[in-house]
Amino acid sequence: MKIERIAPLHWYAGMRNPHLQLMISGPGVGRVSNITVSSPDVSVERVVRPDSPNYLFVYLDLTAARPGVLTLMLDDCRQEYVLKSRERAGDERQGFSMSDVLYLLMPDRFARGSRHLSHVSGMAPYRENRRQPSMRHGGDINGIREHLDYFVELGVTALWLTPVLENNSPDGREHTSTYHGYATTDFYRVDPRLGSLDDYRRLCDEAHARGLKVVMDLVFNHCSTDHPWLTDLPFRDWVNRIEGPDYLTNYKLTPVLDPYAAEVDRRETVEGWFTTDMPDLNLRNRHLRRYLTQNVKWWIETVGIDGVRMDTYPYVHAGPMAQCMRELREEYPHFNIVGETWVTEPAFTAAWQDALPTVMDFTFFDRVNRAKGEETDDWFDGLNRVYNTLCYDYLYRNPASVMAFLDNHDTDRFLGDGQDVSVLKQALALLLTIRRIPQLYYGTEILMSGAKQGCDGRVRRDFPGGFPGDRRNAFAVEGRTRAQQQMFEWLSRLLHWRRTSAAVTRGTQKHFIPQDGVYVIARQYEDQRVLTVLNGTSRTAVLRVSRYAEVIGSDTKARDVLTGCEVSLLHDLSLRPRQSLVLEFFRECPC
Repeated sequence: MKIERIAPLHWYAGMRNPHLQLMISGPGVGRVSNITVSSPDVSVERVVRPDSPNYLFVYLDLTAARPGVLTLMLDDCRQEYVLKSRERAGDERQGFSMSDVLYLLMPDRFARGSRHLSHVSGMAPYRENRRQPSMRHGGDINGIREHLDYFVELGVTALWLTPVLENNSPDGREHTSTYHGYATTDFYRVDPRLGSLDDYRRLCDEAHARGLKVVMDLVFNHCSTDHPWLTDLPFRDWVNRIEGPDYLTNYKLTPVLDPYAAEVDRRETVEGWFTTDMPDLNLRNRHLRRYLTQNVKWWIETVGIDGVRMDTYPYVHAGPMAQCMRELREEYPHFNIVGETWVTEPAFTAAWQDALPTVMDFTFFDRVNRAKGEETDDWFDGLNRVYNTLCYDYLYRNPASVMAFLDNHDTDRFLGDGQDVSVLKQALALLLTIRRIPQLYYGTEILMSGAKQGCDGRVRRDFPGGFPGDRRNAFAVEGRTRAQQQMFEWLSRLLHWRRTSAAVTRGTQKHFIPQDGVYVIARQYEDQRVLTVLNGTSRTAVLRVSRYAEVIGSDTKARDVLTGCEVSLLHDLSLRPRQSLVLEFFRECPC
């Protein structure tokens, strides 16, 4: 009998939940007959022998445990296990909130660090080839770390990295790879092609020193067929399997909440495999559920992440997933987890905001992308689509804990294959001032565009200047085109102002039915007020000031945050086609 691995790799004394699961693996380890622990402050609660003889689950009671080294004895096999001190209590960890702006990036596509290795030995066969959109391009964690000042300059406050966990699958035959990170082969290891655990911890530490948070992307729904579990399942029900040849999910999430759903539809949604090489994990197995919940805690304690984005959230059985979320909230009451809830109706999205603190607003994404090509009328089209979405915020437990976005790594970029800057600016002015947690997609600030056209890689292009040999370096002013620089400055001004505006980051919201093509949203916190004014038409429009008296009050002037210019409110305002105003009210002229 040989112990090959214990997960978690180490643990922490003083956790609110003192019960620790050790998943021990190795040939024949399940046949061990006697298990003891050296410390008088730690006891073996129970031992679970799964279906495979090569796994053993040992549950320890750490109620009285202190930091130090434990000695585990499994028959005659001696194994040391480390309990560390926590850097801070769980209730001292702060997650992201409406005061933040998340910047989503893909490590493989953002920037390559100065110490990057073009090939890491011991990994499944792979190649870095930037000419192929679905192969690895060689970005890494240190590349992100070396550009932290860029994020500060831009004005975002949190970095959401797509998964950095090991994805050790060989490249596919048709120039494909798992560069995206969503096919996990080890939940406790940073992919060596992206860096090491120390690199990840250093990124978090240096980000925190600059006032930036780090959000980790995790997947409970599935793993990779190349995960060691798939060659030797601990329990027979560790992975969901649907009988027959059609074992993939139907990708239709509506049956999960549909009161009339057929059982076969519901089962295919939550138990079907996500792809042929991403088997569906069964969180109804309580030992797997404990393993994954502990995994999140381990990353919080070990590298200091400030939040989690949970991929494919509704594809997992709702009850077990909610149990995971509740336990994490009990340990870290101010931490935040945002779940991917991809249905474009607010009633569906809002239903998940129970144990899950934050949901992704795919309804806003859908409506704002439809609106950008339309004229705003007096009923349904254009910015009415956004109004007719936000008016259902009463469905949410907490509308301020909903994450809105224009695009992400799974969608066409907001610009598509075009460069309509006025429409982009209008959408960003809306996104960054409504009662939501906003998320930006990397490169938006320099007008990166692209449509999927059958390949996700086309909307996941490399950030210019992040790799050796790039013709332009968009991290620097001199490397941007005039249009890119103008866009960067415009967005940076808005982002830096947003951080100082309590009306936007903490305030209430009121909006007005679009009239004559103009949509107005008001935010207020104590005596601070902000008015976002959008002309949703391709013609000149008029803002009738008297109609908005309940939010303007007796003020006769305001400052447009987007330009810095003073705006008189003594008369109606003429708005250029697709013009946006973000008006901040003041009693005295700041000039």
